[in-house]
Amino acid sequence: MPGREVIGLIPAGGQATRIAPLPASKELYPIGFRTVEGDRGLRPKVVCHYLLEKMRLAGIHKAYFVLRPGKWDIPGYLRDGAMLDMHLGYLMMGLPFGVPYTLDQAYPFVQDAFIALGFPDILFQPDDAFTQLFVRQATSQADVVLGLFPTDQPHKAGMVDFDAQGRVRLVIEKPAQTHLQYMWGIAIWTPAFTHFLHQYLATIQATQDAANPLPQLRELPIGDVIQAAITSGLRVEAEVFATGTYLDIGTPEDLVRAVRTFAAGDG
Repeated sequence: MPGREVIGLIPAGGQATRIAPLPASKELYPIGFRTVEGDRGLRPKVVCHYLLEKMRLAGIHKAYFVLRPGKWDIPGYLRDGAMLDMHLGYLMMGLPFGVPYTLDQAYPFVQDAFIALGFPDILFQPDDAFTQLFVRQATSQADVVLGLFPTDQPHKAGMVDFDAQGRVRLVIEKPAQTHLQYMWGIAIWTPAFTHFLHQYLATIQATQDAANPLPQLRELPIGDVIQAAITSGLRVEAEVFATGTYLDIGTPEDLVRAVRTFAAGDG
């Protein structure tokens, strides 16, 4: 984005209870292999490496992981990001009430930047997905651009209704039944949405009364905040990857599928 810093935000606060126990944080689970420059051999490629590669391909040089206490193996492995030609920083999550609260932990560091959001336990295609999102934003001047992927499991995803021009009308989190075919999996946004998110969460916290203290806040999906932004008048658009793929390794069956798919070589 000419004239504007772009920062990757990567929430890594999950406990991976569905695939526990693991020998390491799930973001570092080896999925496939990578070549090492100057060495003809292969090395294991951890799952979050794929996301960082795609960010780097879009010209993103800086990213923050927001971690849960105890997940020290992530900075221990990725360190300063030199293996990906990136600058990586690490922040600690505060309130454990969902992705919006995790992302908001980075607010003091990213409030004036464009944001690229990706999840470090997800494998998706195409490789240039973030680049395509930036192109749409530059053309439309949208506040948020969502990357959409086809899914046959809407009950596990944030489903998106959009018009023929790509304007998002509705984001529905994990509907039991729906006619919608596309889920959102990655996103970019301008400082307008960063500020909206921050104020939205501040309002929720300010309205808690004595009978419902802060520790009792419900877990809030990020899709709910995006829907609130649409309702408030922010422009949200969709970039559809009709032949794209999106695989969450957070369940045993999908972890097996990912390992088998990427076992053949460098992903």
